[in-house]
Amino acid sequence: MTISAAYPVGTPGHPWGPDEVAAWRARQVRRRSYAADVVDRIEALRPRYEVLQYGRLDYQPDGYPLFALQSRTWRDGLPVALVTGGVHGYETSGVAGALAFAEMQAAMFAGRLNLVVAPCVSPWAYEHIQRWNPHALDPNRNFRAGSAAAECAALLDLVARWYGQVLVHIDLHETTDSDETEFRPALAARDGVTFEPGTVPDGFYLVADRARPQLGFQQAVLDAVATVTHIAPADGRGEIIGSPQLAPGVIAYAFAELGLCAGITGARYQTTTEVYPDSPRATPEQCIAAQVAAAGAALAYALR
Repeated sequence: MTISAAYPVGTPGHPWGPDEVAAWRARQVRRRSYAADVVDRIEALRPRYEVLQYGRLDYQPDGYPLFALQSRTWRDGLPVALVTGGVHGYETSGVAGALAFAEMQAAMFAGRLNLVVAPCVSPWAYEHIQRWNPHALDPNRNFRAGSAAAECAALLDLVARWYGQVLVHIDLHETTDSDETEFRPALAARDGVTFEPGTVPDGFYLVADRARPQLGFQQAVLDAVATVTHIAPADGRGEIIGSPQLAPGVIAYAFAELGLCAGITGARYQTTTEVYPDSPRATPEQCIAAQVAAAGAALAYALR
């Protein structure tokens, strides 16, 4: 990976203001279609799910309706399971994996829990293959009351109706080479700090909640994924992306403190997946299959 010495927006050592954010946004190019890739697949699932429009993002000149799939037969008293993808829009297998899970596996859980799938939380970022929203905010640091990120505020409003009823929440993500070549350098430039290069783990791993890691649950998800693709090893310090392993393939963050999506429901079982699509040992299809396997295993373990 080649990492540039200076990010092309802003002045090194100075945090961005509105002008720098505007300059960064002007550099972003739409590269794919949310309507064709996501909304059309959601529409095809209408016979099997209730389709909820839970908000709309008005990012001029574009508008993006936000959709979730909900069990068509909703039974009060059953636990709720939430699957989210595309919080970081550039993480393709998270979006595709959430949709594939709804298409291929969700029927196995019918009558046992109430399912909600929000496959693309950040459609502007999906289209522009970006981590941030157009205001240079990282949605996965902004899931908190009064969020300035409209994507986060809309999803928080959606899940508030089920707060306390959600048994399991799995949030589907990727870690890519572009984290090191684009997104972490952009973050350092935005915040006016020095970029310190890191490493990208080769393989699948999980991020648990530091307050409630539920290692048996995490292991069940890893066991299912290991039948599809490889689990990321720790580095020479026993860490993955700078965090110590709690168990092989598992690290932990403080979900609520950091404003992470996986912490929005208060679910007993919650995790964030991370798969590495740039690995020479995995294909894009394997990465999607790993996300599907992880979601299925998460729900199955929670029901047990």
